[in-house]
Amino acid sequence: MNEVKTGNYRWTICALLFFATTVNYLDRQVLSLLHTTLEAEFGWSNTDYANITASFQFVYALSMLFAGRIVDKLGTKWGYAVAIIVWSLGAILHAKAIPLGQGMVSMLGIAGITGLSFSVVGFIISRAVLAIGEAGNFPAAIKATAEYFPKKERSFATGIFNSGANVGAILAPLTVPWIAHRYGWEAAFVVIGAVGFLWLIFWFIFYEIPERQKRLSKNELAYILTDPDQHGIVPTSSEREAKKVSWVKLLGYKQTWAFAIGKFLTDGVWWFFLFWLPSYLKVQYGMDNTAIMIPLAVLYSMTMFGSVGGGWFPMYFINKGFSPYDGRMKAMLVIALFPLVILAAQPLGHLTFWIPVVLIGIGASAHQAWSANIFTTVSDMFPKKAVGSVVGIGGMAGGLGGVVLSKLGGALFDHYKALGHTETGYTIMFAICAVAYLFAWSIMKALVPKYKPITDL
Repeated sequence: MNEVKTGNYRWTICALLFFATTVNYLDRQVLSLLHTTLEAEFGWSNTDYANITASFQFVYALSMLFAGRIVDKLGTKWGYAVAIIVWSLGAILHAKAIPLGQGMVSMLGIAGITGLSFSVVGFIISRAVLAIGEAGNFPAAIKATAEYFPKKERSFATGIFNSGANVGAILAPLTVPWIAHRYGWEAAFVVIGAVGFLWLIFWFIFYEIPERQKRLSKNELAYILTDPDQHGIVPTSSEREAKKVSWVKLLGYKQTWAFAIGKFLTDGVWWFFLFWLPSYLKVQYGMDNTAIMIPLAVLYSMTMFGSVGGGWFPMYFINKGFSPYDGRMKAMLVIALFPLVILAAQPLGHLTFWIPVVLIGIGASAHQAWSANIFTTVSDMFPKKAVGSVVGIGGMAGGLGGVVLSKLGGALFDHYKALGHTETGYTIMFAICAVAYLFAWSIMKALVPKYKPITDL
């Protein structure tokens, strides 16, 4: 590839996707960083917190199923814009969770439903709104990547924009505890939530589909259209109608199930780290508020290497002659081995909190490498018109996996807390996280042993 001749505007689009994903993860992580503060203020149990996080994951899962279809229908530009408006408003809504919960509990009381915590109810509603909007991020970003990048570059581009999740996870512990300490927890939700509206301005200025993009050179457009499925990026309304693919038909392909099962078994690991690590540092090491800023920032900084490196890694095999899918699966097998180091986090954690921080950081980095590749298996095998919908199906499965792991964690932590050793609950959860990727890879490989693109949609 000659970058000078082809141009590089597609990387501007990748940068926009990166910043959107950064905002996405900033917004969703505020609650976990304020968990101990809110737990003390409102008397939450681990199960209460698990219910709040699980509600986000459950609504996110259901919304992912429809988000892909909505993005496919509205197109990438407006689909992404609507998503970030909704999730930014949802993030800000958390600041009003208490009066919101009080109003809802009062309404439910009239209907004879009593005994509910207004704080828990208020945060569940706020998380649900956030989840509806955030569900649009990855279907829209993957669709934009499929529009702007040939297949051989997609995993690298996906790795770059997906690293926004890591940057968001790094920035959140460096900003949220400080804002909350200085101005109150409500301000943290408002300030972080408002950032999405700034991104929206740049999105409308710089994004348009390639064939309508005036900033794109003819050579770069030709390069983008080197794959057969990239031709005809701008369909007519009748073509859009003809290209609709039902979920039932998509579920008839093993490729869909391979992606969905892979997401179900591994997405929950990342959710668990995101939502429970601040609590883990407090329970096991007595760290709270601003004390967790540096350890979490270091941990999530490590994930940058996995996200970008994981996106590049399959190129090693592809350059040796493997198909994109087969090269990706070989890379994912190697990646799946790294989370096994998490098994040593608890046995060695008594020495210093830095040991579990580093080991979990390696596992989280591996997740980001895995994520960059599992997303790209969709555009490897499915035509562009179905990418958003298949990503939505897999996203729903991943969200449901997150619900299972979050609820399991909350139940285990309350159970072992009552027995006087909550750390045992974390040992069990870390073991599940460590082996999840090898288990997922084995099932994916069994379902789709060789590269088999979908050609009959």
